[in-house]
Amino acid sequence: MNENEAIGIFDSGIGGVTVLKEILKLLPNEKYIYYSDSKNNPYGDKSDEEINNLCENIVEQFINQNCKVIVIACNTASAKSAKYLRKKYKNIPFIAIEPAYKMVYDYAYNEPTLVMATKGTIESEKFNLLYHTYDNHKTILLPCVGLADIIEEGNKHKIETYLEAHLEQYKGKVKNVVLGCTHYPLIKEEIKKVLGQVEFFNGAPYLAKHLKQVLEENDLICDKNEPSKIQFIDSSNDEQKKKRFFEIIKE
Repeated sequence: MNENEAIGIFDSGIGGVTVLKEILKLLPNEKYIYYSDSKNNPYGDKSDEEINNLCENIVEQFINQNCKVIVIACNTASAKSAKYLRKKYKNIPFIAIEPAYKMVYDYAYNEPTLVMATKGTIESEKFNLLYHTYDNHKTILLPCVGLADIIEEGNKHKIETYLEAHLEQYKGKVKNVVLGCTHYPLIKEEIKKVLGQVEFFNGAPYLAKHLKQVLEENDLICDKNEPSKIQFIDSSNDEQKKKRFFEIIKE
């Protein structure tokens, strides 16, 4: 039992809060350290080497803070760096988010599907393997360049303008929307305003279940009946991001 050790969670910004919210439902008594790398956001337009280096620096910080497991809550970092990190740091479990495209295959195979993700995720080898394995041949892959940045900024008008420009052509043509970036669940209602009634697929609840399973299997779960403690770190020391992060946690 490692009750005093934290779970490290990182993303290129505050989008991974959508992952943490799902984790908290299943693991309400753990300590968490959340690292928002807004100084280097977005990851989606960076090279594999750059992303590996950024992720490695964050992981080193988590290890120095004695984290017992690390959650990669960024789809781009997961797609580009999870394999690299697991190979380099063999003694610590990594739990990595994935776009929930297999869920479409399992639950809504015959429906036209839109995958919204960063350019980096869509172009990654990891996602392409997933996509070609479960392709329903009714899928549109949409690289949403810059959308995570706008969500991070929190400007509602910019978000609505972006979605209207990029999604209007798919209105009435898709039934499933795969949210392939952890920022995107924050704007589900805005997406619906443009596309109409669609079914969302999000990998966060499944990551949370997998994390709990890994903790239990390795006897790492905290069984103290105390409220969770969350430490927030932002690489650019942005107090507004910290404020918004905790507002979303409480929603």
